[in-house]
Amino acid sequence: MGYTESKIEGRNAVIEAFRSGKTIDKLYILDNCQDGPIMTIKREAKKQDCLVKYVKREKLDQLSETGKHQGVVAITSAYEYASVEDILENARKKGEDPFILLLDSIEDPHNLGAIIRTANQAGAHGVIIPKNRAVGLTAAVARTSAGALNYTPVAKVTNLGKTIEELKKEGLWFVCADMSGTTMYQLDLKGPIGLVVGSEGEGVGRLVKEKCDFTASIPMKGDIDSLNVSVAAGVLAYEIVRQRLA
Repeated sequence: MGYTESKIEGRNAVIEAFRSGKTIDKLYILDNCQDGPIMTIKREAKKQDCLVKYVKREKLDQLSETGKHQGVVAITSAYEYASVEDILENARKKGEDPFILLLDSIEDPHNLGAIIRTANQAGAHGVIIPKNRAVGLTAAVARTSAGALNYTPVAKVTNLGKTIEELKKEGLWFVCADMSGTTMYQLDLKGPIGLVVGSEGEGVGRLVKEKCDFTASIPMKGDIDSLNVSVAAGVLAYEIVRQRLA
């Protein structure tokens, strides 16, 4: 399958894209632009809860492939997103306790792609990512996932903390990756579980971490302070796999 995200440029083209139901990952709008068509685009973006970035003309010129952006460029997703319900349904169909990876603010497409690939191999039923301050399902993510995106559903949510609260009602409990947490080998990681992993620099945000039931750390023997986030996600995911098999 070819992995193509595409750029849509120009006011009418972007309005049409929203109204035809295309999944738009990111919208770039010329800063301080307030005219009618731009206001229409902003309304459509708000309806779809789309991430909007206000930028200078130079940035739009840089992004533009046609040179006719008219102050707006939309980036469409390379893949369709699933819903959180699709992920739970995936677990039900397999007759398994739900196992979900939730990623807080992963901005590197190669890390996201690698985590989706690992999620697939570890038997996770899906991956949940936030709408803001995070990479979406771009072509680079799809390529790095090595085909896993065809099989592992990815849902995009507005508020990760709220999603955790809703999933707790479905019987899931949550473990957060954190350097200062309990060593993962000392935790019981069986049953319906969500594994929450944060970005390289900042880890899991405080508000999301507070919603989690436990924090888990990976024993570190080296001289540097952390593992790459996709490796850390893999190590923790496979501790969950090991405990499920046991």
